[in-house]
Amino acid sequence: MDLLATTSAAAVSSYALLSTIYKSVQALYAQPAIDSSLDDLGQAEVVLPAVDVIVPCFNEDPNTLAECLESIASQDYAGKIQVYVVDDGSANRDVVAPVHQIYASDPRFSFILLASNVGKRKAQIAAIRSSSGDLVLNVDSDTILAADVVTKLVLKMHDPAIGAAMGQLIASNRNQTWLTRLIDMEYWLACNEERAAQARFGAVMCCCGPCAMYRRSALTMLLDQYEAQFFRGKPSDFGEDRHLTILMLKAGFRTEYVPDAIAATVVPHSLRPYLRQQLRWARSTFRDTFLAWRLLPELDGYLTLDVIGQNLGPLLLAISSLAALAQLLIDGSIPWWTGLTIAAMTMVRCSVAALRARELRFIGFSLHTPINIFLLLPLKAYALCTLSNSDWLSRKVTDVPAEEEKQRVILHPNAGRGAAGVGVAPAPIRTAPLSQPPSSLAATESVSGRDRSTVYK
Repeated sequence: MDLLATTSAAAVSSYALLSTIYKSVQALYAQPAIDSSLDDLGQAEVVLPAVDVIVPCFNEDPNTLAECLESIASQDYAGKIQVYVVDDGSANRDVVAPVHQIYASDPRFSFILLASNVGKRKAQIAAIRSSSGDLVLNVDSDTILAADVVTKLVLKMHDPAIGAAMGQLIASNRNQTWLTRLIDMEYWLACNEERAAQARFGAVMCCCGPCAMYRRSALTMLLDQYEAQFFRGKPSDFGEDRHLTILMLKAGFRTEYVPDAIAATVVPHSLRPYLRQQLRWARSTFRDTFLAWRLLPELDGYLTLDVIGQNLGPLLLAISSLAALAQLLIDGSIPWWTGLTIAAMTMVRCSVAALRARELRFIGFSLHTPINIFLLLPLKAYALCTLSNSDWLSRKVTDVPAEEEKQRVILHPNAGRGAAGVGVAPAPIRTAPLSQPPSSLAATESVSGRDRSTVYK
């Protein structure tokens, strides 16, 4: 039994050492840098680039979609914006039709109705190939943008070496449950620690799907590779944001993070959809890890530490936890060193986060540690063993409301009127045919239920 105790103590000590080094360096590089050139650019820019905003939708709640489109219509960007709403063969198309009609009279909006469900990636590509703006902003249909998001992302993209930039994500339903509060803190840490530190070297490893801007010239180069991603001979549909970001880095472009471009997105409010989402994200991360490893020799040494910390750290934590659990069950002895070390590391990290965010609520993020050990680590092990599975797990059909509920679409009084004047012809609502037979697409299965908070994420 000494072997179990020694293994657990050695693994958790190695985990603590690696985490201390990794998180300390990460916190150093995550400190915000002042870029005064952006203010100067805003004053000097005469011709602002045209921006195409692409919103793929699949069985979205009409009120959620309405809030998303309203936030896009209300952007304060002085340049040209065109919005492409792509309905990816939704089963509730009649329910969201009133939302489409509200914005059909706005010349900035176009609606593409795909004949059947082809998946988020192909829905995005359909709009990218139908548009022509200098920059492309991908927005999830359950995401609300602050009024200055487009402006701030465009200012960051002024450097032609930058291929992509993402904004800061927060949970729009943060106060709904204990889990949404936890996820909101998790998003803050992911954005303002991990992405912020990576951005110091122009190499954000994943420009997250809810709000990410891309340079069209770079997208054009990479679109065929992006569309034709396969894993073990099967089309890979999910994890599109991470894969596209890695392709940008492989092509030599920088990827950036803009902390003051705020986007609020709906997050899972209960454990089941949250774990489904995490399983899909874990598979996506593992699939693209090899591509990321091949990039490291060309990037700053910190990025190597970052990849090691994110992959070796959880492995050491899992080994120490398993050995400690075996020690408890077999020998009956309490693994004090392992437990105290993990507790100490948790409290230090949460305290530092509370100081950096200036919010005491981050002390509560300590709850994430048992969730990580007992749920997420086993989930990642399962993901690693089932990498060939390409099921979205959450792409289900919404419950169709009663007839009287179909009219209860709550919109701001000015929704859809931002650029639509009297006598302006309605924007076209197009039905787009499939570019290839459904049998060759990644996601064509029929399903009968829907988790609102994890569709297309």
